[in-house]
Amino acid sequence: MKRSFWLLLLALSFALLAPGLAQPFPRTLTDDLGRSITLKAAPQRIVALLPSVTETVCALNACGRLVGVDDYSDFPEQVKRLPKVGGLYNPNLEAILALKPDLVIVSVYGRLHEGLERAGVASFAVKPETYDDIFRTTRLLGRVLGLEAQAERLVAQIQREVYTVETRAAKAKERPTVYYEIDPTPYTVGPESFIGVLITKARGQNIIPKELGLFPQISPELVVQKNPQVIVLTHPGAADLPKRAGWAGVAAIRSQRICAFTGQQDNLLSRPGPRVAQGLQLLVGCFHPELRR
Repeated sequence: MKRSFWLLLLALSFALLAPGLAQPFPRTLTDDLGRSITLKAAPQRIVALLPSVTETVCALNACGRLVGVDDYSDFPEQVKRLPKVGGLYNPNLEAILALKPDLVIVSVYGRLHEGLERAGVASFAVKPETYDDIFRTTRLLGRVLGLEAQAERLVAQIQREVYTVETRAAKAKERPTVYYEIDPTPYTVGPESFIGVLITKARGQNIIPKELGLFPQISPELVVQKNPQVIVLTHPGAADLPKRAGWAGVAAIRSQRICAFTGQQDNLLSRPGPRVAQGLQLLVGCFHPELRR
């Protein structure tokens, strides 16, 4: 009898501790604000406040659980029909509450989680900023949704797709120096951000020192000093670059090696989610035109 008891206890312990095995609901998870969030059951009415989260939820085959999304979520096609509830810095709390969600997935930035807490609505904060965060957040959302196995399959799929593109990029004969501009303020990307890692995987060399952070605002003079061979923009301002003080002599501008990605192409590059390999493919084609498909 004692032996059977200990065998049962051992089996239960293994089930709880073994990687990849699901913890039953209710479950308590730690979000990226460091809060302990207890979910009584797998959420069925979700509002997603980040486009990358929306895409990840749908890639986990849980699009049907979304009842509202942020203003910028536009992929896959079915989310365009969902109610829009504002953006990162202008969320519409009243509109969110009207949807009666059982969970709102928010960014760590902003204070929306405080308003939701006062209204008695559960929230879960995420912070996908590095390349590894793409997979960590996918797994975390899998645990939030009770879809751990699907999350592992999605992680493996994204990694396969990235590897395929990265392998093609490895055939490139050069590694050009690259300046990537998010907006003309100018904000850019550090080498340890997820976009910075994509630049490396695409066989480019980011001119921004890692000490400046993941998404730093820089002095325009730094670009003149570093003299990049390629410039990538995710805003429609390519025509104005030569007008900036000292920029007319920058190598990328003199040789017209400027890639401007806006609209859906910008989305592929700027969202740390399931379509990241497609963003990587854009960079490979920009840095190495001979490898374009």
